[in-house]
Amino acid sequence: MICPVCNRPLKSAASVAKGIGPVCARKLENLKDDHDEDQLKLELKQQNDQK
Repeated sequence: MICPVCNRPLKSAASVAKGIGPVCARKLENLKDDHDEDQLKLELKQQNDQK
């Protein structure tokens, strides 16, 4: 099996089970909470339909 991020072969059973290598998994985890400066933020407001 190949890591979909870096295209390197996955060697350990844990990496194969996750489908991603440990280094790439850490990099993606670190990026999870980072927002892109060019990214727009969309906030949705809930409407009450009580009439």
